[in-house]
Amino acid sequence: MKTILHKADKRGHANHGWLNSYHSFSFAGFHDPSKIHFGALRVLNDDTVSGGMGFGTHPHDNMEIISIPLSGDLEHKDSMGNTAVIKKGEVQIMSAGTGIYHSEKNKNHGEAVKFLQIWVFPKLRNIEPRYDQKAFSVEERKNTFQTVVSPLGTQDGGVGINQDAWFSLGNLDSGIETSYQIKHKNNGVYAFVLEGEIEINGQKLGRRDALGISEVDAIQIKASSDAEVLLMDIPMSF
Repeated sequence: MKTILHKADKRGHANHGWLNSYHSFSFAGFHDPSKIHFGALRVLNDDTVSGGMGFGTHPHDNMEIISIPLSGDLEHKDSMGNTAVIKKGEVQIMSAGTGIYHSEKNKNHGEAVKFLQIWVFPKLRNIEPRYDQKAFSVEERKNTFQTVVSPLGTQDGGVGINQDAWFSLGNLDSGIETSYQIKHKNNGVYAFVLEGEIEINGQKLGRRDALGISEVDAIQIKASSDAEVLLMDIPMSF
C-alpha cells in the first residue's frame, strides 16, 4: 500500500478578489513538483466565486472536467449550446475532447457560490465533446457512499466520464465505520474531506485534508465527527 497525505494548509492559494481558490495540485501560479497529479487526477480546485462574477469564455481540450457545487448556483454556458445552472446535490461533467469553449458564472449577485472544479485526464483522446448533468438525492448518501461519477457505458448511476473513474460522496454520522472497495485493480483512491473529521486506515484527516491511497483493494473509513467525504477512484496509470 502506498499513501500520500495532502494537508489542507499545504494547498496552493490564490485570492483574486472575485475568486478565492485553493489548489490541491499544481495549477496556474502554484507549482509543487510533489503535487502534479494523483494518477489520472490532475486538478482539484476548491473555489469560491463572488456574487455575479465568474470565469469568462475559455477553451479546453482532451480533459474531463467535473464541477461539484457545495453551495449557491453556478451558471454554465458552452460552445455546444448548453446553458445550465447547477447547485448543491448536482454534478456536472464536460468531456472537452477535440475542443470546447465554456464559461462559468455565479448566477446570484447576493451570495457567493462554492464549488469543486476537478480535472481528470481522459481514457480516449480527441472524442466528440459532450456534456452531462445530474441531480442526486443527498439522503441516499447518508452513512454510505453514493456514486456520482462513473465510466461511460456502465450502469453505476453517475454522470458519465471518459475514464475508468468513479467518484462517490458520503455523509457519515459520527462513529460510523465503513469500507470502500476500489473498483478497478489498477486504480487508487484520493479521499478529500469536505467537512468534519475522519480516519482512513488509521490516518486522521480533518476538513479539506486529503489522502491518496494506491496498491490496495479496499480502505477502511471511520467518522470521528459528522463528516462529508468525496472519494475519487482513479486509474494510477493511463
